[in-house]
Amino acid sequence: MADNTTRIYPCPHCKKPTRWDDNPWRPFCSERCKTIDLGAWASEQHVIPGDPNAPVDDLDDPER
Repeated sequence: MADNTTRIYPCPHCKKPTRWDDNPWRPFCSERCKTIDLGAWASEQHVIPGDPNAPVDDLDDPER
């Protein structure tokens, strides 16, 4: 039996209630919010924390 409930969640950018079903921009509410978020990553306003002194493997080494 299929679950036909509509999932509503907040847009990660503007927090507006957003449908998951039939949403081409999910998890965002609109193309605008999706583009703003992409711009924030591109300008390094968003980052994934990590150890900047972590060892580098062969695939990450530009000298190899």
